Amino acid sequence: MQNKRRKILSNKVYLYLTEFFAGMSVMAVELGASRLLAPYFSSSQIVWTIIIGTIMIAMALGNIYGGRTADKNPDPDRLYGRIIIAAIWIALIPVLGKYIIVGISAVMIFSVNHMFLIWAAFAACMVIFVFPLFLLGTVTPSLVKFTIDDLGDSGKTVGMLNAFNTVGSIIGTFVPTFVTIPAVGTSITFLIFAGILLLLAILYFVSPRKDGEKSPGNRKNAVKVTAGILIFLVSCFFGKSDSFAFWESDLTYEGESVYNYLQVTEDDKRVYLSTNVLFGVQSVYEKDGQLTGMYYDYALAAPYMAGVKEKHGIDMLILGMGTGTYATQCRRFLSDDNDPDFRGINAIGVEIDEDITGLAREYFHLSDDISVVTYDGRAYLNAIDQTYDVIMVDAYQDITIPFQMSSVEFFTLVKDHLKPGGVMVVNMNMRGQNDGEGITFALSQTISKVFPNCYYVNCASSSNRELFASMESGILETMERNLESEENPEIRAMMKRVTDHLIPYVHAASEDKDGESYMVMTDDKAPVELLGMKVIDEMIAEEVSYYKEIYDKDGLQGLLDAFSN
Repeated sequence: MQNKRRKILSNKVYLYLTEFFAGMSVMAVELGASRLLAPYFSSSQIVWTIIIGTIMIAMALGNIYGGRTADKNPDPDRLYGRIIIAAIWIALIPVLGKYIIVGISAVMIFSVNHMFLIWAAFAACMVIFVFPLFLLGTVTPSLVKFTIDDLGDSGKTVGMLNAFNTVGSIIGTFVPTFVTIPAVGTSITFLIFAGILLLLAILYFVSPRKDGEKSPGNRKNAVKVTAGILIFLVSCFFGKSDSFAFWESDLTYEGESVYNYLQVTEDDKRVYLSTNVLFGVQSVYEKDGQLTGMYYDYALAAPYMAGVKEKHGIDMLILGMGTGTYATQCRRFLSDDNDPDFRGINAIGVEIDEDITGLAREYFHLSDDISVVTYDGRAYLNAIDQTYDVIMVDAYQDITIPFQMSSVEFFTLVKDHLKPGGVMVVNMNMRGQNDGEGITFALSQTISKVFPNCYYVNCASSSNRELFASMESGILETMERNLESEENPEIRAMMKRVTDHLIPYVHAASEDKDGESYMVMTDDKAPVELLGMKVIDEMIAEEVSYYKEIYDKDGLQGLLDAFSN
């Protein structure tokens, strides 16, 4: 074909490789997008839906544009020029992406009253990811135009192109998740695939033309290649940082695991773990060994409800071990040196992210004799036969709530692993303003469908709620008896606070039009992200209301003055 002016295009292998690496890069950018957004917006199904949806929009538009331009002007220089631009854009994502996300979030907080996560994540995806993937979407229709020499084998050629694209996409799915992101981080992952695309385009532009003629566009192409190389090198220098909280200068640790963004900070009194940059603290360690003042203290009531003193110790399972604060607290405050028969707090934790367990040992002083299994909580229950006196469910992380650990089927499984008189305690971390809706209400409804005896207490100064559930009707009496021998005044005061504010949860028995119990979640239907998002909206609105009032009254300058003060 006349438009194949460069010798390299005579080799269809190169064209297939172009398709291969384009498909690989699209999937790598998609997975990188999820990791870039997760520290700010979570990694919920909502965020994944937004990422997939916007990327598919970009690819579809790119397919249309690529096909039209290939028909109107079948010049391969244009395609590989677009690949250079896509490579530059992707390389700049580690440099500018975090600032764009924070800027968009700041604007959205003050301009959006509902569905903040959806709008902010969607706007971030549109600004950061749509354009380069639109350009990569032009690759397939353009290559079809350049590759088909004979209509008689067009089906075979198109099939080969699609096969190479698909294989590239498959590899581009596995490599970032299991190789590059855990090994070198999200930023370097973007740079790696930007470099691959750039190298692919450079090979094309340095290839000689068939007839040796010089094209008037050679100088322009040379500028593109040179600019691409320079911008890529600059991006490698400025974009190699893994820091998502770029405004923080005193982080103890910041990194990424297969599952999470991880941040450890500390002050004179505490060490904190967070898996989200914008909101939420997942674990706290008190350096002086005192109570935390957080939900862990309230959850200490569960062992007393299960008869820790009468049984001279308990067996405890923690699903969602995190950094092990709850296990550490139980060991520290419930051990009884005055009881020669006390067999101890036999605690085992289940944590899906082994990197968090590593941080727990290093920074949060989790004892080496407390076993932690790297596994999904529900899958672990399915795999064991042991029963426990207390099962703590602490696997809900901001809006990222695993639906498989929120259903009737899951809580039934927990019930089956409790000993007679055993107690389940569930930490719900997004208590809304309206008790009759939201994720906390749905979880309470679901749990009370399985357990006939449920009580809850709202934690002071936080949005957490601890719900205690048992098949045993006398757990409060058991708690009262077991506290009689408690000598620690701090614990007695904490448990009095719990009992003073403990409220029985009564299942709302009204049924919906399908005859199902109201807001009871099952494996088939558990809209945890949408329910959680409503509460997140409430929390954000409450947090920014003060600054909104300042902005409405004094404008931008008043807002800047408030932040500076």
